[in-house]
Amino acid sequence: MAGLRFSLAGPGRVGSSLASWAVAAGAELVTAAGRGGLADLASAGQELLLIAVPDGALAEVAERLAGRPQAAVALHTSGSQGAAVLAPLRRAGSVPGALHPLKAFPWALPEPEQGRGVFFALDGEAAAQRLSRRLVAAWGGAAGEVPPAARPLYHFAATLAAGGVATLLGAAADLASRAGLPPAVASGYLELARGTVAAALAAAPLPAGPEADAGAAGRASAARAGGGGAVAALTGPVARGDLATVERHLEALRAVAPERLPLALALARETLRQVAARTPLSAGQRALLAWIDDLGSRGPR
Repeated sequence: MAGLRFSLAGPGRVGSSLASWAVAAGAELVTAAGRGGLADLASAGQELLLIAVPDGALAEVAERLAGRPQAAVALHTSGSQGAAVLAPLRRAGSVPGALHPLKAFPWALPEPEQGRGVFFALDGEAAAQRLSRRLVAAWGGAAGEVPPAARPLYHFAATLAAGGVATLLGAAADLASRAGLPPAVASGYLELARGTVAAALAAAPLPAGPEADAGAAGRASAARAGGGGAVAALTGPVARGDLATVERHLEALRAVAPERLPLALALARETLRQVAARTPLSAGQRALLAWIDDLGSRGPR
C-alpha cells in the first residue's frame, strides 16, 4: 500500500482500526475527521476517502462531504447498505463503494494482525472494488462481493453470529445466577462457547490471506453446508434427539424463567433443522421435533 494517501471520516472503533491497518501496510493517513469536522474535510488528490460512520448517518454524511472535491474512491464500512448510499459523492469526483469487515469491534483494534482472515463484503463499480481488494490483500483478509439486495440478510446473519452469540451467553449466565450457581459458572459457559467456535473453525477453515476470494469463500461455505463448520460442531441433547433430557431442561426453565421458553423452543427447532440439512433425522430426533412442535402450539403453561 506504499504511496496510497487517504482520509478518514469517522475515527471511531471501526474507522480507526482500518486506518491503522492501512498505515501499517504503508499507506499515509492525511486527515481524520469526526462528525464535527466534516465541514472542512476535502480529500481531493488522494486515492481513498474511508467513511466509517453509523449506518443511519451515511446518507447525511455523503451529502455533506459532496460539497467539496474528494478522493478518487470513497468507501463506506456499513454491512447493511450498498455503494449507492454514497452516490452524492460522485459530484465530488469519487467512485462510491462499500468495504464491510465481518468482524466485531468492541473497541479499537489497531494491531494489523487483527485483519488477517477477516472477510470483507464489497460493493461498487470496478474502480472501488479494485481498491478494496488491494486493501484486503494488504491486510491478509478475504474479499467477496455482496450485492445490495443481499446485504440486509447478510448483515442480519452477522448479528446472529456476533451479537446473537453474546446475547445467548448473557442469557446462560443469567440462568446460572437464578439457579444460585457460583459466578465461575458464567466463565465456564464462555469457555464452552470458545471450544464450540474452535471446533467449527477446525471443521471448515475460512479462506484467509491475499489470495482468498469470493470463490474460495463459496467453496468453504459449501463445505460447511455439506457437514462442516458450525453444523459439525453441534452437540447437546437436542442435536442427539434426547427427549427425556430436553423435557427436564424445559421443566426447569419453566419454573425459573418461563419467559425464555419460546427462545429455547426456537433454538431447538433450528438445531434440528440444521441437523436435518446435513443428514436424515433419527427416530429420536424426529420424536423430539414433534414434541417441540406440539409444545410450541400449546404455548407456555
